[in-house]
Amino acid sequence: MATRRGFLGTASAVGAASLLTGQSVSPASAATTGGAATDETAARNAIRNVNAGMRSHYATLKTELIKQLSPVVVVQNNAVGGRFTLINGGKQVETVDPVPAYFELAKSIAHVPLGIYSVLAAYLSDQVPNIPNSERIDPHDLDMVAFKTPGDKGWTAPLTSFRTTLQSALTRLATANLPADLEVSCDRILGEAVRFIDASLKAGTFDMVSFNRFAATVYPSVRVNMTFAATAQITGIESLMKRWRTLIGEKAWSDLYVTVLSIWTTAELNQASIIIRRTMNQAKVDTHLIDLPTVETPSDPIFVALDNLARIVQDNVAAEMVFNTDLKVADALKGKEDLLSDEILQQIGGSAPAARTAGFGTAARSGACPVTGHTASV
Repeated sequence: MATRRGFLGTASAVGAASLLTGQSVSPASAATTGGAATDETAARNAIRNVNAGMRSHYATLKTELIKQLSPVVVVQNNAVGGRFTLINGGKQVETVDPVPAYFELAKSIAHVPLGIYSVLAAYLSDQVPNIPNSERIDPHDLDMVAFKTPGDKGWTAPLTSFRTTLQSALTRLATANLPADLEVSCDRILGEAVRFIDASLKAGTFDMVSFNRFAATVYPSVRVNMTFAATAQITGIESLMKRWRTLIGEKAWSDLYVTVLSIWTTAELNQASIIIRRTMNQAKVDTHLIDLPTVETPSDPIFVALDNLARIVQDNVAAEMVFNTDLKVADALKGKEDLLSDEILQQIGGSAPAARTAGFGTAARSGACPVTGHTASV
């Protein structure tokens, strides 16, 4: 017996249509129907080509604009307080890690409680622990994090290994040549951490009450480390900005663009942005300081920064040229709003949610950066 698939594969279009609909279809009408479908597809493709053409011209303008952007400072947030690159006249002038080393060292020890938590978290009870402010913990979030079977002892090996790391830092701390107060706070954090781990390993168990007690004990010392880290970053960044300002001159500096790359979790009130904005032309800082959150650290941050900055700059001009009869839409094109967002909100009778943080940065287009010569994508 012929299947429907087999029959349609061998029957003529006219015969198949007649069989399935019970109606007689003439060859001429079938040709007309097929022609109409073809015409519709061609028409829709022609319409799509309009957008494709726009995007092609837009990309060409952006590629050429990247070469004109100047002066620009690109900031890559990293473990040592930030990597800063100055671009002037279309050339990469200098790349510097300006923050003193004790920034990284202070933060390293301040992260000890988080390091211990990261080992233990998967082995927590699936109930919200009876600790202060426990109501702030979403029970479902906790259930997602605490995915190990109750009673699983898999935490002992990694915690023992981390203890060895902490003990090594504690033993060598005195020869690290840290500022006196920073050395004292680091000693307290490391010592208390080793004691908490020893007690947990000896008991063969742990709970969040005892961990919170440990975290509360070292918190004042963590704050000391945070103070030292902030001071180091402010001193290093402001000193570099002052030197670069002298290098390129006041006129060029007044038009400076700064693009700060960070991951989403550190994008709002980014530490580098807070410091840099004080050194910029205050009349332009709100439009020329760009915080660019990314999903992950890009392989070519200079290209990603310039690619996105070019998009922002050309949209700023396009907004006033294309939508000069509707300033609200113009502002949307110049900002982070989607052009259809206001229309959608009106149609569904909703209102825009309060912005908690900046959205993800625009993904970089593939292509070679004219400054670095590299090809990259986010």
